[in-house]
Amino acid sequence: MAVCGVCFRHCQLNEGQTGFCGGRIERNGRVEALNYGRVTSLSLDPIEKKPLARFFPGSRILSVGSFGCNLRCPFCQNHEISWSEQARKYAETAETFRPEELAGLAVQTKKRGNIGLAFTYNEPLVGYEFVRDTAALTHAEGLKNVLVTNGTAELSVLEELSPCIDAMNIDLKGFTEAYYRDVLGGDLRQVLHFIEAAASFCHVELTTLIVPGENDSEEEMRALSAWVSRLKLPDGEEVPLHISRFFPRFHMQDRDATEVRTVYRLAEVAREKLKYVYTGNC
Repeated sequence: MAVCGVCFRHCQLNEGQTGFCGGRIERNGRVEALNYGRVTSLSLDPIEKKPLARFFPGSRILSVGSFGCNLRCPFCQNHEISWSEQARKYAETAETFRPEELAGLAVQTKKRGNIGLAFTYNEPLVGYEFVRDTAALTHAEGLKNVLVTNGTAELSVLEELSPCIDAMNIDLKGFTEAYYRDVLGGDLRQVLHFIEAAASFCHVELTTLIVPGENDSEEEMRALSAWVSRLKLPDGEEVPLHISRFFPRFHMQDRDATEVRTVYRLAEVAREKLKYVYTGNC
């Protein structure tokens, strides 16, 4: 039996067993990335789609996804590659790339405005080894690396990635332990520690999806934005916050979409403490 060290779950796995995330497996006494190099999604996107508002605005970035996730958000918009039954099928059918191939593709798309690679769509940290190996190569080519993540990982994982990650958008999905534990299947404390550490060495922006009846109170937004206001990026700037509108998805298809006025109201609440607040999906 081996113990996975990626996130707070510390899955104990027997030979051939996959972890909670579906992206890691025990082989020969050690836990490794089952999804290493397995690419399910590839697209040249506007950088603002990550979303990043204050990192090379107007540029494009080659976005790559694999499969697996260590949260269980019932509103997941990428559930086909994150944690549904379909995601397990990608373990066998996803196209395999070597780090050199993906870095080479990033270089080839520079002529189309590409500035680097964004690891996104599923949770990239459950396959951090491929991120680490590929990002080192793109850095060597003078390109940028972006991580779009839920921030649910041990700081030891972040330390391995820190030399080659230039920017992150991290989900801060709410600001209560109960919401993270009971709705998302996560750990708020681990996410907060991850955000603090990430903001100390690279550009970081945060995203909070507002789900009606779950994390949409002014009190929670005041607490969240007050905590964010204490963070400073390496250049001394404040951390930007994106506040996004929920739409019915996956296991929350019976919910109403968040009212636009609610998103705008909570954005104004956040601006009591924060300089950079953006609204999304409105």
